[in-house]
Amino acid sequence: MAERLRMIEAVRETLRSELERDDDVVVYGEDVGRAGGVFRATEGLVHDYPNRVFDAPVAEAGIVGVGVGLAATGMRPVPEIQFQSFLYQGFHQLAQHVARIRSRTRGTIACPMTIRTPYGGGIHALELHSESFEAGFAHVPGLKVVFPSSPAETKGLLTAAIRHPDPVIFMEPTRLYRSFREEVPDEHEIPLGEARVVDPGEDLTVIAWGSMLHETLDAVETVDADVEVVDPRTLYPLDTETIVDSVQKTGRCVVVHEAPMTAGMGAEIVARITEEAFFYLEAPMERVTGYDVPFPMFAREDDYLPDADRIAAGIRRTLDFG
Repeated sequence: MAERLRMIEAVRETLRSELERDDDVVVYGEDVGRAGGVFRATEGLVHDYPNRVFDAPVAEAGIVGVGVGLAATGMRPVPEIQFQSFLYQGFHQLAQHVARIRSRTRGTIACPMTIRTPYGGGIHALELHSESFEAGFAHVPGLKVVFPSSPAETKGLLTAAIRHPDPVIFMEPTRLYRSFREEVPDEHEIPLGEARVVDPGEDLTVIAWGSMLHETLDAVETVDADVEVVDPRTLYPLDTETIVDSVQKTGRCVVVHEAPMTAGMGAEIVARITEEAFFYLEAPMERVTGYDVPFPMFAREDDYLPDADRIAAGIRRTLDFG
């Protein structure tokens, strides 16, 4: 029976159902046990699964490294990193061990680990609490990078990530944790690597993920055009086919993300469209993104993040070309 849940509740119930389903699942991280996590995503789980939900020291490299060992011995670790920027401290573990252990051992040892971490701005947090480093993670061969955009999507994608045989970076948009409720099915799994067309259209394609999807949908409401909105869901592997099919139909494209523009995922998406749909384009593609500066403190946060007005302006410029 479907329940109406917020995203943070969908995370918790998915973890609970996977702990119940599979005795190899282990949940751990800073404050995830007694405190229930910094956002309370794991609240109550330690009481029901005291041997498989536990706190970890403030040592992100150790949290990731322990997961490699757990995975190598047959467990399915699901560590939480409190904020995405803290994962920088464990990046060497990701690049040197997590992502390549299957290749290094010629398939003898896998790393079925799902690293959950909140990302992005919109909550007026302190420095290093609002980063969006998806392009960096996607650049490491062997890692899958997943972005939910709603409670139901969270349930389906997190279920698939935990059951996946290889490592997944599961990036949860902090600003959406408690922003709205929707019905979430009890049994729900969304295959990784499949984009979805959120809103079909004929005049222009907008590609956005995570929290920017909702800003995009707000922007589309203000534009006098039939706009198609595509949510990639998984940035690696990227569902190029769905994106290209959409752009071949509409002939125009805008990509939206809150990470800085230079070398962001928007550049990769634009490159793929150029390679596979260049002769279908009726206008230059546009990127609406964060700026190429360190994420600002909260007094300037709203000026940094793309909002519905900036996205709508990008859509109109692309529609008006030619």
